[in-house]
This record gives sequence, structure tokens and C-alpha cells, in this order.
Amino acid sequence: MSDNATDTTLVWFREDLRVHDNEALVDAVEAGEEILPVYSFDPREFDTGMFDLPKTGPYRTRFVAESVADLRESLRERGGDLLVRRGEPEEIVPALAAEYDVETVFYHTFPATEEQAVESAVTDALDAEGVESRSRWGKTLYHVEDLPTSVHGIDDTFTPWRKSVERNATIRDQLSTPDTISTPDADPGEIPSPADLGVEPQETDDRGVLSFEGGEHAGTERVARYLFEEDRLREYKQTRNGLLGSGYSSKLSAWLTHGCLSPRYVFDEVKRYESERVSNESTYWLLFELMWRDFNTFQLLKYGDDFFASGGIQGKAVDWRDDREDFERWAQGETGVPFVDANMRELNETGYMSNRGRQNVASFLADWLEIDWRMGAAYFEAKLVDYDVCSNWGNWAYQAGVGNDSRNRYFNVVKQAKRYDSDGEYVRHWVPELADLGERIHEPWTLRDDAQATLDGGPDEGYPRPMIDMDAAHERLRNR
Repeated sequence: MSDNATDTTLVWFREDLRVHDNEALVDAVEAGEEILPVYSFDPREFDTGMFDLPKTGPYRTRFVAESVADLRESLRERGGDLLVRRGEPEEIVPALAAEYDVETVFYHTFPATEEQAVESAVTDALDAEGVESRSRWGKTLYHVEDLPTSVHGIDDTFTPWRKSVERNATIRDQLSTPDTISTPDADPGEIPSPADLGVEPQETDDRGVLSFEGGEHAGTERVARYLFEEDRLREYKQTRNGLLGSGYSSKLSAWLTHGCLSPRYVFDEVKRYESERVSNESTYWLLFELMWRDFNTFQLLKYGDDFFASGGIQGKAVDWRDDREDFERWAQGETGVPFVDANMRELNETGYMSNRGRQNVASFLADWLEIDWRMGAAYFEAKLVDYDVCSNWGNWAYQAGVGNDSRNRYFNVVKQAKRYDSDGEYVRHWVPELADLGERIHEPWTLRDDAQATLDGGPDEGYPRPMIDMDAAHERLRNR
């Protein structure tokens, strides 16, 4: 502790739910004799958002609550505690700062516009009370201050940006985890259940690929299991497009999103794996994916609200369809296209979907159905356990042709299904009404009329025909 330590500092936890490599926590411990760690469940996060869709669904709500509980346990192991409250942070944080005579509040800043608005409201309220606030950056692998150019000058195309960063920037070392934390005597508060937050709980379907338990302990255990116990990293690039099973990809995204894992921790573990096991294209590819995550984060910081516009950062004038009935069929996995439906049903029942699946269902909504891509992005916001505002909206805009490096591309969802689910195992797993179909499982509409008769009708009467003429739509996409 430094000689000029103050009496009490406050750490406002947000999407940095860990004690390892946490600059806000480390600096608060360095500056204060006592540390007041605080997490506030903001009711606005459990309300509705764009298109009147829910902002946070049951899987992410459960994951966050588990992560907060795990953070509290880690702080208690070090002699401290976590104060949990329900309310708007701009009211909760200044009130606690005043109650405990806090001189400085430390927190991590995040680039999204809504998060920035809350952050500004908190710091304005603190400033009015004479309390100093200090922001820190901890979301990305590369620190924002270490980029070769400022965020507002970075390349809008990923590959040249990545090459520039790899050549001209370095990754900072992890910060040491505090050994001891002293928290003043205070009511820690109860961690709310999803029902307490107005979110109807939902049990995860046992057909899911992973249970996704929230928290730093579960995140570091996942890293250890995937890399070292199961030795999966050596084949990551070859298996990452798999659809069934827990081991085909790292599935670290949920823990990274909520800050249970520091990206620098993951980087160091990959480097340790390379040193102890093997260094190859697959080990690099996991770091490549971390850089893609960085890129989307910095792009949102650069463009702000334009990230959420109909025409994206390109400002394109696109006449998107606003058909709620068709959107609901897509959302519920009742499009009549088995590969699309299987992925959407997995999302709805587990809060997760593979990256390959996300690309295909996004293309089907934006390209094949020509429905506003932002409806899909907003739907993912509620459903995904690993929802990250930067990655979600950046990747949706990219697929819709209005984002970074977007070209006139689309996914042939039938061809993709045949390539990545060649035997139909994934579709049969999530669309059991098609379990008895053979080689035509990915395009049942091509069956002879007598066989198709058993599949006709609505979603409750078997399996529906495609909601669009697939051949005509494909011809349009090829010629657009």
C-alpha cells in the first residue's frame, strides 16, 4: 500500500466480474485502506429494448447472478465482501460513496453507448458530491492506449488492422491478484434471482452442448479443461465449426463477455500451452479470435450510435422488410428450413449457438428474408448467454452487408447444412420431427408429393414447408 493511501475507495464492478487481472480492483486496493466493492443490478437491463424485445433473457440473467455470487466468494476468501444492490448505478454508487465517506471510485469503462450513458451519469453524480472517479480499460487483449493509431483512426477492415497491431503493439502483462482485501462493515445485500428481476426462469435443455456455469472459477476451469485436460487446442481450427458436443470449440465467450476471464489470462494460458504442448495454426487461431473480439470493441468505440443504425457504419440506404410474423417464425425455429430451425431452437432452449450457426441464421434473416438485421441482433441480445454488445452488433452488421469489410456475400444455408451437418445429426438433435428422414433431411421440400404430405401443415401439425420459395430466393441472391 502506498504512503498516501486514503481511508476508503470504492470499486464499481460491471462486466469485469473477476479478481484476477482487474486494474480497477488493484488500483483501489493500492489507494485505500478499506475497499468497498459494489455491484448493482440495473433494472433497465431487464426491461425491453429495440423492437420491444427483452434486453436480457433467462440464461444470461442466471449466468450474471452466478458470476456475481462467485465474485463475492472470491472477495470473501481475501477478507473482503461484495455489496450487491438493485437499482440504477447512478443512484446506488454515489449513495454508497457518501455513506462510507469514499474519496475515490474506480471502475472499468466500456464502449457501448448505453453503458457510456450510465457511466457518465454515475461520474456526474460523484463529481457533484466531490468524489473523484477513475476509469480503467480492461475489456480487450490489446490495451486501447497501446494501439498503433488512435481508435478514431484505425482501419475499418480487420486484416490490415490485425497485421498492424501484431507488428506494432504489445500485450501488457497481467496484473497480480490482491492477496487481501479489507471491506468496511456493511450489509452485503442479497443476490436476486431471475424471478426477482422480472425474468422468468428457464431450465437449460439437457441437449445443450455445455451448462455454462457463471463465474471466474468456472471460467478458469473451462480454460484448464479445454486446453490441458482434454488437449483440444491443438485441433481448434479444424474442429471449431462443429455443432454437437462440448469440445469442438473453446466456448470461452460467455466468461470473456462478463469479465469472468481476462483476455490476457486466456492469452497467457495459450502461450503456456504452446510452450508445454504444441504451437501450430490452431493455437494461433484462438488468439486470432480474441483479436476479432478486440476489433469489434474498438469499432464500436469509434462509431458509437452508427453501430446500431439501419444502414450500419456504412450508412447504406436499405429497404429492410418489417414483417413481424415472418420474424417470429425465424425466431421460433419454424421457417421450414431445417438447419436454420435447428440452430434457432438450440438458441431458444440453451442460450447458445455455434458461430457457424449464428452466421447462417443471420444470413437467412437479413439476406434470404430481407428483414431488418437489427431485429435479429436485438433477439440475440436477449437470448445469448454470451451476448457481447460489440461482437453481436458488429457481426450482425457484417453479415447484413452494412458493417466492417462487408461485401455482397450471403450464406447458402442448404449448402452449409450439407457441409457442416452432412449426416443430419445436428438437425435430428434439435428438430426431432424430422428424425426419420434420410438424405433429404436438409431440404425436405424436395421430397415427392406423397412423402411430403406427412410434413405439410403448420408448426403444430408436423414440419412446415419453407416460408419462402428457396429456389427463387437463391436465384435473387446470386444475381443481386
